[in-house]
Amino acid sequence: MSENTANDSLVDMFIYETSQNTEQLEQIILNTEAAGSFAEKSINEIFRIMHTIKGSAAMMSYVNISTTAHRVEDLFYYIRENPGAKYNCSDISDLILSCMDYINKEIDRIRSGSESQENDCALLVDRIEKTLNATKNGAITEEIETKTESALVINKYKAVIFFEQGCEMENIRAYSIILALNEFTDKVTYEPADIIDNDETAKQIRTNGFIIHIETEKTYDELFAILKQTTFLRDMELTDENKPAPADNEQKQIQNVDPIVKVEKSDVKSEKDEDNDKSAKDYHQQPQSIISVGVSKLDKLMDLMGEIVIAEAMVVENPDLAGCELTNFRKAAVHLRKILLEMQDMVMSLRLVPLATTFQKMHRIVRDMSKKLGKDVRLQLIGEDTDVDKNIIEHISDPLIHLVRNSIDHGIESMEDRIKAGKQPYGTVTLEAQNAGSDVLIFVSDDGRGLDKEKILSKARKNDLIHKLETELTEKDIYNMIYLPGFSTNESVTEYSGRGVGMDVVMQNITSVGGSVSVDSVEGKGMTVMLKIPLTVAIIDGMNIGVGNARFTIPITAIRESFKPLKKNIFKDTSGNEFIMVRGECLAIMRLHSQWDIETKVTELDDGILIIIEQDDRKRCIFADALIGRQQVVVKTLPQYLKGIKNLECLSGCTLLGDGSISQILDTRWLVNADINTKEIEI
Repeated sequence: MSENTANDSLVDMFIYETSQNTEQLEQIILNTEAAGSFAEKSINEIFRIMHTIKGSAAMMSYVNISTTAHRVEDLFYYIRENPGAKYNCSDISDLILSCMDYINKEIDRIRSGSESQENDCALLVDRIEKTLNATKNGAITEEIETKTESALVINKYKAVIFFEQGCEMENIRAYSIILALNEFTDKVTYEPADIIDNDETAKQIRTNGFIIHIETEKTYDELFAILKQTTFLRDMELTDENKPAPADNEQKQIQNVDPIVKVEKSDVKSEKDEDNDKSAKDYHQQPQSIISVGVSKLDKLMDLMGEIVIAEAMVVENPDLAGCELTNFRKAAVHLRKILLEMQDMVMSLRLVPLATTFQKMHRIVRDMSKKLGKDVRLQLIGEDTDVDKNIIEHISDPLIHLVRNSIDHGIESMEDRIKAGKQPYGTVTLEAQNAGSDVLIFVSDDGRGLDKEKILSKARKNDLIHKLETELTEKDIYNMIYLPGFSTNESVTEYSGRGVGMDVVMQNITSVGGSVSVDSVEGKGMTVMLKIPLTVAIIDGMNIGVGNARFTIPITAIRESFKPLKKNIFKDTSGNEFIMVRGECLAIMRLHSQWDIETKVTELDDGILIIIEQDDRKRCIFADALIGRQQVVVKTLPQYLKGIKNLECLSGCTLLGDGSISQILDTRWLVNADINTKEIEI
């Protein structure tokens, strides 16, 4: 592992680019495997990606990554140069995916500062070389040409290279070209010469191009093919200096195009070419429309936006202004509020990323599990363009993996069983996302055997997990037992399931971001798990309520209505629990002052207010002294020291109100499920 971590920005750039490349390569491999062979375009793309990873890793001195990528590059170089070569597409796909796993683990080690695993690299290199040798031995193409006398002729070339506008660090990228050339020749000179020591050379390369003089046995076409793999290549001019007259020089140019997609080849530019050059130059003179921004900067921007929202509330709702006739001030405050809302929407949109990347990762899981379990499973993706806050995505990746694994391992039957049941021989797992107001709904469904209620109940009885009469249990109550910690109906532990951990992880991760999980199933037809998650958890619409001197905030999305109750509609059971009938529906009442022993003068129900809360299809009435008002609040994490000394499961965070006081944000799931304290309620 390199110790050269002084320049964090270079490491970050390397990690970002390599991660993007491995994701892209994984997708290419999965698509190729489905087609049964490597198409020419795919081979070129794989070759380009491995070449890029190799060069970048060598530049950063990550030797093992560079070596692995280099060997894969060798393998695909042979496949590309020998179109008739015979190879096992599935075996090579397995090998390349293993290499991607290794590179991704190495990237994680770079992030954590851990040591590289050289043994793993050596094993992979050995596998690649064996595969390459087997491919060579099985080839039906012409024998590999031996070097001829003409090949031993030393050729001299001059290359002028321009990088894409906005790619930055042109001097470092130029150095990666030199590293690639040094693999077959040490006779390379270049201008500017101090690209490593002088960062100002990046500007010089940007203006004049990177000029390289090369002496090599490689032919013109071979060298051209190597150079055109350069990352962020915009323009390249390669000249054979062995030929004296410039007009006769063999010359190839790549201009303003993707080097893989399109290659211009001409000795003399035509008028049309010149027009294309002009239009392309004009195109590249246009301002850059997309830039990359660090997540930490977006987090900081979000924090500042939250502070602005709080500051605005503190100004507009300042107690010193109470009772003042300030017409112009109010108009200006309304205008300020409008601008802040637009700013908030824009800041929030910067953090939204599509679910596509997370969904696409499931292809690999389905592919690997299908092979190992001997099942034919297909993955269907719907609505992967749905956007979600980046922080939310980090919390749903693991749950989705567990749910997809669960569907394939438990839900989808074997091919024989499916045929006996009159189903298609292949099973289907569907991932679907859709927007629903301020939430995103994600459905994970399969057409497998579905949940077995009796089996779940039997397991729950055995583990003493049923705490009320079984006759009162609904189907949803029974199905939701699979999310209890340690609950599993599997009798044996497999590589993928059996310890009852996965579904617990699903519930914990989703509820930690204020989401919910529900499951539905039809025995013999399949099951569907619905994840309901908020678009963002940074700023929410809340209703502030007062109980004595305490202030609480309830998310607006959970409030169904609020009203002054009439005593005649309230009744109690023998345990002292209070209930109220609302349009024929019986709802339990939770008095917040009794629940937490808060001193207040408002203890009679008809003196305060009832707020109906609904969460996960459960409703309950919350009794408070009064509604203070609706407000957008910035959710702050509870201090760690408070979490250590108190049981705060009833709270999901806290926020600062306009008058400077702190309001505790109530967890609506806790409100509708917690035991009600009735000790101060007279029966």
